[in-house]
Amino acid sequence: MSWQTYVDDHLMCDIEGNRLTAAAIIGQDGSVWAQSATFPQVYKPEEISAIMKDFDEPGSLAPTGLHIGGTKYMVIQGEPGAVIRGKKGSGGITVKKTAQALIFGIYDEPLTPGQCNMIVERLGDYLLDQGL
Repeated sequence: MSWQTYVDDHLMCDIEGNRLTAAAIIGQDGSVWAQSATFPQVYKPEEISAIMKDFDEPGSLAPTGLHIGGTKYMVIQGEPGAVIRGKKGSGGITVKKTAQALIFGIYDEPLTPGQCNMIVERLGDYLLDQGL
């Protein structure tokens, strides 16, 4: 299965008639493995570096927020070393770390934070089980 298929079929899937606004699988080095057409096309390497640092040093993003494609999300509760969650207005972001990649899900209402978490973390857990 291609990485794009994971994005198209597993991350951008319908949940009760709703879906993520954008999604991507990005290597821990910042390389794009696959992304939805709506995922920010331009993001800075330092944005990925800051996210990776927060996985190693939980809480490091809290003072500055999580940035992706120039959009700032307020960091909220996550799972240290495994999941970072952010909020912006009525939407937000979930980032799940796997052995080799970062799984991104960006949502807006009517999708709920819990639904976004479920979509992103379910795929992340599967990839971890596969050693990816």
